[in-house]
Amino acid sequence: MQDAAGEVELRDEEGGIRSDFLHAVTTALEENDADKARELTLKLHEADLADLIQLLRPEQRGLLIVTLGDDFKAGALPELDESVRDQVIEAMPTEQVAEALQQLDSDEAVYLIEDLDKQDQSDILAKLPSFERAALERSLEYPEDSAGRLMQTDLIAVPPFWSVGQTIDYMSEADDLPDRFYEVFVVDPAYHLIGSIALNRLLRSKRTATIESITDRDIHPIDVEADQEAAAREFERYNLTSAPVVDADQRLVGVITADDVVEVVQEEASEDILRMGGVAGESVADTVWETTRRRFTWLLANLATAILASLVISLFDATIEQMVALAVLMPIVASMGGNAGTQTMTVAVRALATQDLGAANAMRVIGRETAVGILNGVLFAVIMGAIVYFWFGSDQLGLVIGVAMIVNLFAAALAGILIPLGLDALGLDPAIASGVFVTTVTDVVGFFAFLGLAAMWLV
Repeated sequence: MQDAAGEVELRDEEGGIRSDFLHAVTTALEENDADKARELTLKLHEADLADLIQLLRPEQRGLLIVTLGDDFKAGALPELDESVRDQVIEAMPTEQVAEALQQLDSDEAVYLIEDLDKQDQSDILAKLPSFERAALERSLEYPEDSAGRLMQTDLIAVPPFWSVGQTIDYMSEADDLPDRFYEVFVVDPAYHLIGSIALNRLLRSKRTATIESITDRDIHPIDVEADQEAAAREFERYNLTSAPVVDADQRLVGVITADDVVEVVQEEASEDILRMGGVAGESVADTVWETTRRRFTWLLANLATAILASLVISLFDATIEQMVALAVLMPIVASMGGNAGTQTMTVAVRALATQDLGAANAMRVIGRETAVGILNGVLFAVIMGAIVYFWFGSDQLGLVIGVAMIVNLFAAALAGILIPLGLDALGLDPAIASGVFVTTVTDVVGFFAFLGLAAMWLV
């Protein structure tokens, strides 16, 4: 589809890159038609360029970067998935990467090079001016996923004895101000944080007023080594648009803005979802081998749990031989328990991640989930008992599956809440390992309860 000017449209109705636009770009690259490739991509927004790069094959990404040359938009790099970003940086000359870093905010620059090996980092940093190199090296010294890695070091800080007029004149004349900022920070001579002033308050104050007189001291500084999730929670809790970052001596070292936090929230949410599925760190841009390697370990763990469940079934092989209906019905009990356990586990893992679940309310939540498990167990026991009675004509078999359903949904509720809590107490990430353990519990308990009760009452 083309617009009135005859140009291929970029986005479809759902917001994705149109296949005909992608085809036009790949055709131009494969035919070495640099003019056409530049015509299609040169005016793209940084985010659109990043989405396009994601869809290209690795060799095509390198061709596009070479084609754009100095016109390649550095702002597209932070928008890329980690694996694609690293491929693109490797395809770029060191000088071009260094030039791109100088066009980005300090936090984005750190994000680009933090996962590169030390030698590549050193080669790139060596191409930067000394001041920018020192700032990036200092940021890279902070722990991974910390506020220090997330913050921007470009900020505006003024002394309390300045006047509003001096501050406004300074912001009008200085050449090294950040591209975007929302507040001015007030510091003492040792750069200890005193407070902040929102831009709207600064601009509405008289020029003769002192900075100290309009400084807001009700601030929420974030420790430079605090985890980025903790920083995001501060923004959510206090409705912040930006927050100062301080070191152990309460000296101002940077600022975190709302757009940085949005990315953290998206990243952490995606990470939790992928971990619960056993595919942490995976993206659709990964190669077949990388994807297979990541998934194999998780599938191997699931195989072990499946074998354990099969061993439980094997204990009752004689019972199953005497009543074939048991083989038909036992997957239902295990499946219902697995789904119920997953529901509870998902809520628990998310609550732990957001700190809505902790020691203060753990017993109340455990009690609630247990009650839900028992109530659902009774309801589905009645439903399955009636179905089995009309299906197989056996009220005793209906009673057996009903009791087994209550037992397994109760066990699923307990496992779904206690396992994430236990892993969290041990300092382990509950999003990674909870699924395997919960599934094992529900399968083993489900099969054992159903077949065990059948062995006692029916055979």
